[in-house]
Amino acid sequence: MYPGNQHTVQCLEPAVRAAETALELAPAQRKRTVWRLDGGAGSDEHIRGLLKRGYHIVAKGMSNRRAEALARQVQRWDAYQDAWLGEVDPPADYSRPIRVFVKRRLKDGAYRHSYYFSTLSLPSKGLFMTTYDARGGAEVEQFRNDKSGLSLEARRKRSFLGQKGYVLLTDLAHNLLADFHAKALIGTDFEGFGLKRIVRDLLNFPGRLTFDKRGNLARIELLSLKQFSRELSICLERYCSGP
Repeated sequence: MYPGNQHTVQCLEPAVRAAETALELAPAQRKRTVWRLDGGAGSDEHIRGLLKRGYHIVAKGMSNRRAEALARQVQRWDAYQDAWLGEVDPPADYSRPIRVFVKRRLKDGAYRHSYYFSTLSLPSKGLFMTTYDARGGAEVEQFRNDKSGLSLEARRKRSFLGQKGYVLLTDLAHNLLADFHAKALIGTDFEGFGLKRIVRDLLNFPGRLTFDKRGNLARIELLSLKQFSRELSICLERYCSGP
């Protein structure tokens, strides 16, 4: 771990070395290991260093000027969600085959561009972008959501052990809600709900679940006047009846 004011440019290489030591990554294992890098670590030097050590990468480039220059080389733009994707030749020699993608987004009436690297064999630009966007985001997915959705920031105990207990209970609630989202809400109108909306709009709901003697869900009763009651009952049935 590094201080929050230390830039990724300075700490990436020692972090990679530390990970290799801690995980005992042999050369054969590095070939099956993918480093996912944000723009702060996407310099040519870092890209070459990781490739030289045998790793795969999914990385965002760090130069805005290069992004604009690469965007002018794109021959075809394909729609991707609220943006467009193009592919260009690598801007430098990285000693290994590598693909370079450019993303165009309209913001405040002007086009903004960013570029990305990948050594993975993926069939489309869209799948690459989905892979990049699926990166771990603990600062958003857990810390920020736990503060707003689970009121972590509002809970304070004077004793260290009391506060530690609050944090551990919040982690447990976070994991249970993540399991509920994955098993019950995917593919429904609630799929885009974060922790705050799940707690506020779905679980804060008058109703009753009845289980039989074997622990199987037997009946769901929800206040029909409440918004989402019918859709939520289907999600609860799916969740409680699943493996």
